[in-house]
Amino acid sequence: MDLFTVNQETCNRDGICAAVCPLGIIAWRQGDVPVPAAGMEHACIRCGHCTAVCPTASLRHRDMPVDACLPVRPELRLDPEQCAHFIRARRSIRTYMERPVEREKLAQLIDMARYAPSGVNSQNARWLVIGNREELRRLSGIVIDWMRWLQVEKPAFAQEMHLQRTLEQWQAGQDVILRGAPVLIVAHAEKEHRLGASTCIIALTTLELAAPSLGLGGCWAGYFSAAAAVCPPLQEALGLPEGRQCFGAMMIGYPKFVYHRLPTRKTPTVVWRM
Repeated sequence: MDLFTVNQETCNRDGICAAVCPLGIIAWRQGDVPVPAAGMEHACIRCGHCTAVCPTASLRHRDMPVDACLPVRPELRLDPEQCAHFIRARRSIRTYMERPVEREKLAQLIDMARYAPSGVNSQNARWLVIGNREELRRLSGIVIDWMRWLQVEKPAFAQEMHLQRTLEQWQAGQDVILRGAPVLIVAHAEKEHRLGASTCIIALTTLELAAPSLGLGGCWAGYFSAAAAVCPPLQEALGLPEGRQCFGAMMIGYPKFVYHRLPTRKTPTVVWRM
């Protein structure tokens, strides 16, 4: 079966599918129906642009049935004011309710995050969801042990990261690693994949932005992610499949407090070359 087929009766012959194809695997000439470019089938990254852009649903990709691709609903698009408010209202949540997060909501959140951009549509982010408080506390303790090791072995770095204060807070009973979050979501990819880190970071960013739609809030687990990259005991405790690495982790839970205003930020520094 060809990579894609085109309904010649309904095709507009406008070539827009060829215009948006990122790898140029659709051949088209003015007035003709688009066809697969010779010898280029292997290059298709299954991004779905061709299926999504066709106004008449005439192009049918072998690996992406048009019936499975829901139509865009213009009434749900954000206008500029709504978009700006949505972005500015986002908060990094570091105080959470004791309430556990339903597995169904976490699955829904990850399902939304899977549509995040990834280089050449690699979609190589995988997920580890940890919602056992005892395990989260144990993992936090491993991060603390790593910080103590840094104080001895790399004191300048430890001072730059203000680890003494962090360790004092931990000793006083404050969870400064995972902030008492009921859930930690880890994004991981192949350690040697050149796009693994960026794919996981973009996916987690999308996940955090989606969280408020489900009544949830998130915050990057920076200390945890830093330790997971270099600390063998934490890597062993995570138990990721062989050859995969944590490229980011997100604390998730129900926010304990409601935010009522939009804080200001620095004015952007821009060099324009228009």
